[in-house]
Amino acid sequence: MKRQRGCKTRRALEPLAISSKHNFEKALIEAVDEGLACLGESGRKAVYYHVEKLFGIKKWEIPLRVEDFAKALEKIFGPGSMLIEIQIMKSLYSKIGAHLRWDEKLDISFIEYVKALRKLQLENSK
Repeated sequence: MKRQRGCKTRRALEPLAISSKHNFEKALIEAVDEGLACLGESGRKAVYYHVEKLFGIKKWEIPLRVEDFAKALEKIFGPGSMLIEIQIMKSLYSKIGAHLRWDEKLDISFIEYVKALRKLQLENSK
């Protein structure tokens, strides 16, 4: 897959129809993958390795343990974790579509953003 400028991939620009909890979880895992891609392939793999070995969070568990994942990123990267979280949020936003307005100045945490999108997805699937 050809990379574009920055950390996004072409796949990140394609909206994903969110119609079930499973699809949201899949979109979140893909967004995490794309957000971590900023670190390069080996960096991305290293983060997954450390998150699993040090914090007991497998890649497929991230949507179920968002708060734990955010804490793991913070322990690994310190304040730099916010930059990765922003990339993940941008990627997730691009997958969900225009259901929730993205604003760079928005003062919302990664955890709150994921919870808001998950809630929106559940409301839209009813």
